[in-house]
Amino acid sequence: MDEDKEKQRTTVTIFGQPYTIVGDEPPEHVISVAEQLDQKMREFKRHNPYLDTSRLAVLTALNIVDDYMKLKQSIEENDRNEKEDR
Repeated sequence: MDEDKEKQRTTVTIFGQPYTIVGDEPPEHVISVAEQLDQKMREFKRHNPYLDTSRLAVLTALNIVDDYMKLKQSIEENDRNEKEDR
């Protein structure tokens, strides 16, 4: 990480709420991540219309972390299999 790099400020809207995200990633990346999160939250809301926003956010976070962990495990297994095939 480049210590001299200036942080980027990007404003996004997630589930109808504006957020200003400050970080090293390009605005296009932040916007893409926010759009994916917004889409997931809206998808869960369609299936669970009575969930309040806090519970909806936790359910969405659990689902995304589950997807992440499964993907990470799959990559690790593929790496192990490649090493064994050598």
